[in-house]
Amino acid sequence: MEVKIGVQYAPRELVLESKLSPKDLSETIEQAVGKGGVLRLEDEKGRQVYIPAEKIAYVEVAATNVRSVGFTVDS
Repeated sequence: MEVKIGVQYAPRELVLESKLSPKDLSETIEQAVGKGGVLRLEDEKGRQVYIPAEKIAYVEVAATNVRSVGFTVDS
């Protein structure tokens, strides 16, 4: 899953690929924001991101799109 996180006062959003399912990802985000704690996510390469919940502007979760390469031929 692709996760985009907007952080207050940061000019760019954080983008990472997560191994979590959509359900697990939303539960993790809701728990961190609800408790006012820290959102901790790990990407597919094992890197960890820690964000204080009070600094999160938005979180966007989308399915990873695999872009096809090549040409199409109409007949």
